[in-house]
Amino acid sequence: MSNIRYARNEIDMLSENLKYLRKKHSLSQQQLSDVLSIPRSTLGDYERGHTEPNLATLIQLSEHFGITLDALIKETLSHETMEIARTKDFKVLAISVDRMERENIELVDAKAAAGYLHSFQDPDYIKELPKLYFPNVPQGTYRAFEIDGDSMVPMMPGSVVICSYIERMEEVKNDRTYVIATHLDGLVYKRVLKNPDGESITAVSDNPSYAPFKIPFRDIAEMWQYYAHLSFTDSKTALDEAVDTKLDSIQETVTYIKERLNG
Repeated sequence: MSNIRYARNEIDMLSENLKYLRKKHSLSQQQLSDVLSIPRSTLGDYERGHTEPNLATLIQLSEHFGITLDALIKETLSHETMEIARTKDFKVLAISVDRMERENIELVDAKAAAGYLHSFQDPDYIKELPKLYFPNVPQGTYRAFEIDGDSMVPMMPGSVVICSYIERMEEVKNDRTYVIATHLDGLVYKRVLKNPDGESITAVSDNPSYAPFKIPFRDIAEMWQYYAHLSFTDSKTALDEAVDTKLDSIQETVTYIKERLNG
């Protein structure tokens, strides 16, 4: 049977899909070569994109792995492990997995926060985020976020909060802290109160200098509940500094009022 012709992007897609499928099914190159009745070196050339399989080999591959020829050539099959749930409250969540099929903990640092809301459903974007290893976490889906700003002192800027994914608003608990991805405010880390209207939450800062604000459910893209954090500042020192800053602000206000009264 004659060879078929591929575009360059199809060759690259096919080579990545072959590697992904073989590893997913725990097959060595030799084992898959035996199934296809081809030399191991030929399969290696397929996986490196150096050689184009003929149609007969493609049909063997699609039948062996139970996928269509179109998917084998044109779809990024590894993305099937990077989406976990569609829920009535939130959108599809993209995740990435390690070689042992365990979910990674992706880190969204301060620089990535601005673009996160636009790309959190894109598996390629999630795949490129830095990964954290945090031992002994319970089963679930986790993500890490770098804190920016002082609205949640003593959690200081630069701290990293590790959070578990919330699938439904019914899971949200009063007076717990969450990272909330909103369409208007981007990523915020706040203490949450559920409102009686059943359609919104109130986001509260632990720093009283910041006023609470209401977030309608319809504006929430994702919610992540606090599980643990990594801090790079002595918490007592950070709290003392925050208190000193607040006292300085109060003193300035008192001085200003006195000057106005005496003026």
